[in-house]
Amino acid sequence: MAKNGNDAEIDEGLYSRQLYVLGHEAMKRMQNSNVLISGMRGLGVEIAKNIILGGVRSVTVHDQGVAEWRDLSSQFYLREEDLGKNRAEVSQHRLAELNSYVPVNAYTEALTEDYMTKFQVVVLTNSTLEEQLQVGEFCHSKGIKLIVADTRGLFGQLFCDFGEEMTVYDTNGEQPLSAMISMITKDNPGVVTCLDEARHGFESGDYVTFTEVQGMTELNGCQPVEIKVLVLVSLVIMTSGFTDYVRGGIVSQVKMPKKISFVSVCHFSVISPWHSSTFIGKKCLPVIDLFWCLCVFQADGDELLTLAKEVNSAQTGSAKVEQLDEALIKKLSFVAAGDLAPVDAFIGGLAAQEVMKACTGKFMPIMQWLYFDALECLAEEEGVELTEEECAPRNCRYDGQIAVFGTKLQDMLAKQRYFLVGAGAIGCELLKNFAMIGLAGGEGEVIVTDMDTIEKSNLNRQFLFRPSDVTKMKSDTAAAAVKQMNPSIRITGHQNRVGPDTERVYDDDFFESLDGVTNALDNVDARMYMDRRCVYYRKPLLESGTLGTKGNVQVVIPFLTESYSSSQDPPEKSIPICTLKNFPNAIEHTLQWARDEFEGLFKQPPENAMQYLSDPKFMERTLKLPGAQPVEVLEAVYKSLVTDCPHSWADCVAWARNHWQCQYSNNIRQLLHNFPPDQLTSSGAPFWSGPKRCPHPLEFSTSNELHMDYVMAGANLFAHTYGMQGSTDRAGVIKILQDVKVPPFTPRSGVKIHVSDQELQNSNSSVGKTRTFDDDTNFHMDFIVASSNLRAENYDIPPTDRHKSKLIAGKIIPAIATTTAAVVGLVCLELIKIVQGHKKLESFKNGFMNLALPFFAFSEPIAAPTHKYYEIDWTLWDRFEVTGLQPNGEEMTLRQFLDYFKVRSHKLLFTLPPCGFWRTINPIFVFLFFVRMSISWRSPCFLRECPCSILSSCLLPNSKRDWTCREYIV
Repeated sequence: MAKNGNDAEIDEGLYSRQLYVLGHEAMKRMQNSNVLISGMRGLGVEIAKNIILGGVRSVTVHDQGVAEWRDLSSQFYLREEDLGKNRAEVSQHRLAELNSYVPVNAYTEALTEDYMTKFQVVVLTNSTLEEQLQVGEFCHSKGIKLIVADTRGLFGQLFCDFGEEMTVYDTNGEQPLSAMISMITKDNPGVVTCLDEARHGFESGDYVTFTEVQGMTELNGCQPVEIKVLVLVSLVIMTSGFTDYVRGGIVSQVKMPKKISFVSVCHFSVISPWHSSTFIGKKCLPVIDLFWCLCVFQADGDELLTLAKEVNSAQTGSAKVEQLDEALIKKLSFVAAGDLAPVDAFIGGLAAQEVMKACTGKFMPIMQWLYFDALECLAEEEGVELTEEECAPRNCRYDGQIAVFGTKLQDMLAKQRYFLVGAGAIGCELLKNFAMIGLAGGEGEVIVTDMDTIEKSNLNRQFLFRPSDVTKMKSDTAAAAVKQMNPSIRITGHQNRVGPDTERVYDDDFFESLDGVTNALDNVDARMYMDRRCVYYRKPLLESGTLGTKGNVQVVIPFLTESYSSSQDPPEKSIPICTLKNFPNAIEHTLQWARDEFEGLFKQPPENAMQYLSDPKFMERTLKLPGAQPVEVLEAVYKSLVTDCPHSWADCVAWARNHWQCQYSNNIRQLLHNFPPDQLTSSGAPFWSGPKRCPHPLEFSTSNELHMDYVMAGANLFAHTYGMQGSTDRAGVIKILQDVKVPPFTPRSGVKIHVSDQELQNSNSSVGKTRTFDDDTNFHMDFIVASSNLRAENYDIPPTDRHKSKLIAGKIIPAIATTTAAVVGLVCLELIKIVQGHKKLESFKNGFMNLALPFFAFSEPIAAPTHKYYEIDWTLWDRFEVTGLQPNGEEMTLRQFLDYFKVRSHKLLFTLPPCGFWRTINPIFVFLFFVRMSISWRSPCFLRECPCSILSSCLLPNSKRDWTCREYIV
């Protein structure tokens, strides 16, 4: 079996998305950590799953209990046939399948101090207060990091003790900032002013270093210095005694280690969570923990309340609460016997992230205690309480959930019909939670669609898949996996992309049969499309997403909230084209240039050439293109088919070598011919200053690895374009290069080089769009990395490695299993509210989190905005609806239809079209158009929110209502 540790390399194919979150150094530290998890109920197995996927050195799962019916509501690795068996032993082999690099062991004896010394991190779940105190004192004294996590129904808590002194190497996980300098004063203190083209983003207290400063060279390579921010473009440092500043320079942020300390659970005291404050005290039993543990044994809320008052009255100082929230304590008692998969998923995701922080020193830990509840999931009406009979165990797999919500909700969940769009990381977690809560466990159905196949990089966070599933369809594989977890779930897998092309599949009947939609998508366009469909059919939508340690949840409820599309993120900041073409100053610029280079060499020309050969109308279409594009396209076709067409592998090598000469030597020489290094602007300032870095040409050498990387990748890609056999024989390529004739460079006069985007626009130059890049085969990334780093060398920009190059050039979204689990837990809590029929806006919660900080925020969804239209308030959910068939069986006439809006309903004045219009239309068609059965009119607000829907105004067949006008402008 493969293993993690000092002797093992990081499998970048498996951990690629997680590496973009943690980084290589943190991953290496994590691979040297042994973790013990005590308690293998729902919360324990959730934590184990997440950290095994993360890639620690080893995991040991501990439990002395046996599987019970109530465990099956959240423990997704227990089956009904496992009842009565030890939970740790049953879970061990299923957990081990998640990651072949992480050995998983089971331990069923009592925890002893000698046994715990084997581990760097200990996690306690489902533990007593006595055990927490005992284990906590021992771990604190031995430098073993401790995490205590627990859930009770709709309540959750998390406690961290990482020792007397812990070093955090990166508190937030963000990429270090950098900015270009325009001026540095020699004052006491000195002021560093950054270029006005962008806000620097630094904060007071940050540490920075300086490079490329001309004049005040004492700053170059100095030790990190602390700064104070004055305004958005300037900051303060000490510069007295330095030489005078001349020009240039880059200021870069340095992540400084931060030392933090923790107290043990024995010395930790908090005021109860229903009070507004938390405190760290000395030698005082944690009041809330005592309440928490007492509630396990109390079925009677009044009795628990009495005990809570007695405990509170015995406290002194900040540990004593002036006024207990009696209603909250009773609710804690009533739901404490429950075990809910969504709450376990949320707390389990957080706890697993804390394990990773303990192992790596990456991100800021929770200091030190976290409390969570989701009481808004209970009945909205005040005073509504379930009876003991409704919540009594049934000896079924949903007992843990019935203990909180009763049997009525369970029956409702079983009948739900939900559409899940996407079976990736979020989709897998959603399906697991659907199976645990019993969604579609009866007459209902879950339909999951995903057109993608499983790749190796998916296995690190899409936990329903195994190495043997690679190349299989995600939707079918995920559906089969959750059927193993809960055989009662009715689930169907599709392989369709959602969009206009599949509206014959996902038609009126399909959407009208749904109870709701959950998105698990990775792009905004698909999200907006599904949002429009849900608004159109007035179906609730659960939207969520993750970006590394960041996650969000949005709930969209018909007639109550705004839609997903009602608000949009600002557009992604683009790089000016002139910067890409001639004046790069950062590695992001050279990588984008390399992407464009790849597209322009190996994608667009072959496509244009094939169209020229196969499409008779190609010339006609090309000549209609604006500006200089027809000439550019036709020249590229001529090169592809005539001048550049290779006849052998040697021709491909020669082409790559000459293209290298053109891009990294000749073009740079031409640029310097137009703008010499000592060029001045019209104002007398140096042309090559500020963001414009003066380049230098490169000289090709076969002994330079980067030069050869480019030729090898370029030659192989060029050969592949023409269907020829490539080669990886470097010695053979070097031999071919000795005979390649490279024409000498002669500067050309009259060559126009644009120095601004405005000049580019005025010249009608065309710039092609690049595609999303995430392919690590066939020399694609080899070419991108070599192209980018060669151009970086031209402009003296520090190069970057393949890992970071792939992140930027491939537009890869960083991802980690912990964030996904926590986000999906919140999604499923909102789902439970929807199924119960909650109607109050304040009952629903949009969630935002950043586990790195850590930061958590919950807010009410924004109410659906209203607009006045003819003195009537409209939202995007409203429609004009007319039932054409009257109660007496007669069909409404056209005049009755118009009068309905004019007089009875909305007081809108309709004017018939000119008579000529009616003479051209069959009266029967008009009658069917307006009258037949049911006509649906969209509100003006909807047409403004979703204008694309206007384009589809037409008569659509409907099996239930014969014909219906789905959309029409009033």
